This record gives sequence, structure tokens and C-alpha cells, in this order.
Amino acid sequence: MAIGENLFPQDSYDTPSDAPHCWQDRLCGGGRWYFYWKNFLIFSRSGRCGRRGELDAAHQIYYSNQNIRLIESCGGRLHLRGLDHLRALNGRPVVLIGNHMSLLETAVFHAIVRPHLDFTFVIKSALMDIPHFGDIMRAIDAIQVGRDNPREDLKIVLTEGRKRLEAGRSVIIFPQATRSAEFHPEKFNSIGVKLARAAGVPIVPFALKTDFLANGRWIRDLGPIHRENDVWFEFAPAMDIAGAGKEELQWVIDFIQDRLKEWKKPGNPNASLEKV
Repeated sequence: MAIGENLFPQDSYDTPSDAPHCWQDRLCGGGRWYFYWKNFLIFSRSGRCGRRGELDAAHQIYYSNQNIRLIESCGGRLHLRGLDHLRALNGRPVVLIGNHMSLLETAVFHAIVRPHLDFTFVIKSALMDIPHFGDIMRAIDAIQVGRDNPREDLKIVLTEGRKRLEAGRSVIIFPQATRSAEFHPEKFNSIGVKLARAAGVPIVPFALKTDFLANGRWIRDLGPIHRENDVWFEFAPAMDIAGAGKEELQWVIDFIQDRLKEWKKPGNPNASLEKV
């Protein structure tokens, strides 16, 4: 796999039905441990690259591509839609807003989004203390919030987010308070819409389903692997914010709910979701 290679040059992608399932995962009984061992190796190499100041766009994509291939080699099936909406931006900075389900999305976003947009995340400041992860987030200049004081978090996001956007870097925001396998619209706040409105940039709604990797009961970051759950990502067209942004926020919520409803239908793994 070449450094910086774009694995997804088309608008959509589906894991081939004949994608090989690695023998090491089979040898480990199809549990979680091979996946987490390999994921940690990728994660630690990426973190060390960040500490050396070498985690540029090409390396961000490279390590994220390895996570994509890890998912598929462990029996996971990935489906992507709407990549042409990212490509159509021609690098223009936007605020990407969507749901947050598991650790999987942060592991693969660079493989999916980074070929088209320079971006960073808004993350909880406590996560910066995690070995390797903090190095990665510092390398991409992540915006840190405390999650204890919503008013202060909004101030930080508006100030720091605007700086990133003015510098040409997009911002990915998960408006939910925490990652969750279920989507609760009442917990989906307007912070991303407010940032886009303040900075004068569009939003790009996205929906995802990443419960292939579940949250753990005792150790949240080491949950079970559900190979029967396909991984889905879909991006909507860029949308300008008009007025207070209430209608746009509701559209994002409706988009996410519609996609999750479609993706959870039995016997419909390759549904075309162009109707919204």
C-alpha cells in the first residue's frame, strides 16, 4: 500500500464479496483480540510519526488506510456513499457534522476524507492524555473542549474553529455528548451549525454506522467486534447556513435518522440512499 494512496477514487465503495479474511483472525477464533492488537500497532506507529513531526497528509491517509484494510481482513464490510460531495468542494473548508458511534470513525476518517479536505477534530481535552492518541491529535491541531461547561466549550469552538477554517482547514464535529450506538436527536446540539454560521462556511452533513466496533461494558475502548454489522458512511452535499440555522440543523438530524433506518433494514446491505 503506497503512502498517501486514495483507496476510494469513486463516489461510492463497497467491500468486495470475495475480500480475504486473514488467517490470524480466524486462528484467534474470530474474537476481538487480533483486531485490537493490530489496531494498537497502527495507532502507535501513527502516534510516533506525529511525535516526530512527520504526520503529514500522506501519512495520515496511509495509517488510516491500514485501519480500513484491518476491518475488511477481520470480516467487516465497508460501504461509502457521497464522496463526490467532498470532491466537489475542491479543498474549500467546511464544518462536517454527524453522529458519533464508536472509536472506528476517528480511525478511518483520514482514509475517507483526507484525500479531499485538510481537517481536524473537536475532541474532549482529556483525550489528549492518552498515549499516541494525544500525539496524533496534536499533530493535526485538534480543538480541545472540556465538555463540563457548554458555554465555555461554545466559546472555544467558535474562536479556535474559526482560526482553523480561516487557515483553510475543515473541522469535524460530533455534536453528541458522547459516542453512542443509538442516535438521540435531543442530545445533538447546534454547535457545528453555529461555528459554520460564524465563520461564513458551509456545513457538510454526514451519517455513519460503525457498530461493527462496539463500546465495551467494563473497558469502553475494548468492546466486542460485531462482524455482522456492516460499516456505513455517507456524506450529503454542502449546505450554506441561512438565518439562525435551525432548519439546517433539523435537516442534518433527519438525514442521520433516515440513513440509520435504511442501514438497519435486514437484507439490504447495499441500499441506494440517494432519495433524501
